[in-house]
Amino acid sequence: MTAQRPLRLGVMGCAEFALRRMLPAVADSPDIELAAVASRRPATAREVAARFGGIPVDGYEQLLAVPDLDAVYVPLPNALHAEWVLRALDAGRHVLAEKPLTTRGDLTREAVRRAEERGLALVENFLFVHHPQHARVRALIDDEIGELRQMSAAFAIPPRPADDIRHRPDLGGGALLDVGVYPLKAAQYFLGTGLHVVGAALRYGSTGVDVEGSVLLRRADGVCAQLSFGMDHAYTSRYELWGTRGRVTVNRAFTPPADHRPEVTVERDGRTRGVELAAADQCAAAVAAFAAAVRAPATCHEAAARSVDLARLTDEIRTAAV
Repeated sequence: MTAQRPLRLGVMGCAEFALRRMLPAVADSPDIELAAVASRRPATAREVAARFGGIPVDGYEQLLAVPDLDAVYVPLPNALHAEWVLRALDAGRHVLAEKPLTTRGDLTREAVRRAEERGLALVENFLFVHHPQHARVRALIDDEIGELRQMSAAFAIPPRPADDIRHRPDLGGGALLDVGVYPLKAAQYFLGTGLHVVGAALRYGSTGVDVEGSVLLRRADGVCAQLSFGMDHAYTSRYELWGTRGRVTVNRAFTPPADHRPEVTVERDGRTRGVELAAADQCAAAVAAFAAAVRAPATCHEAAARSVDLARLTDEIRTAAV
């Protein structure tokens, strides 16, 4: 790929999230050309390709054989990520994979190792980290709330239909990997890597997957993060940061619409005020960031290390959970 032409992207699978959020952003991007759409259902591949562009491809293996393909986007069920991320890397393709990158720490470490060995970009697709509101909150920690003492975060969604893949253990379903990774990523974003699980609880549903959980994380200096998540709840998407002088609260933290104008609530010295921020399209920003990573793969090594650290945390939660 040259710097002058858009990167040629193949999509591996036609998940609802990809159709609703990612592929419209790809279609609008000047940096990416959707070259191919693969599905195990040929009719689906044809339908999606007709809508967003590219050629339809019958099956994931055939996608990796498409000539001049620079990168692959993997929005498959969680349990399929490791196999197809590794196969895409082995085929010399850069990879954008939906979160979680894989379902286990050892698999994530191997994917990152293989990408770095081959000089390829490997990016775990957390959209919210690309929204500028969180960088503004980081600045507020220093300016408004003082030394950070504690964090809390929650992400939960209403119940899904009984046949939803989130309820299937064989496909890597469950609340921890679907929604729990958001507050975990937020804790990592604000508190850094190297957090450890002090305690965890998971509640399992009738299909054998976890449907809700709570986690307590601790940093080496004693700062803690209390995290909650679930997929049998009223919708919740928020975090709070408490410091020595005040507190910052962010609602609609993880999945704001592109036209949403965030308002950060700051409490200090007994007074509360709102800080209104500009609307931003975090999906478009994520697509642009991936295109930049493909052109300079070494720039995503730090983010890949954070993916390894996040996978370690999910492993620790499963081990510690009661």
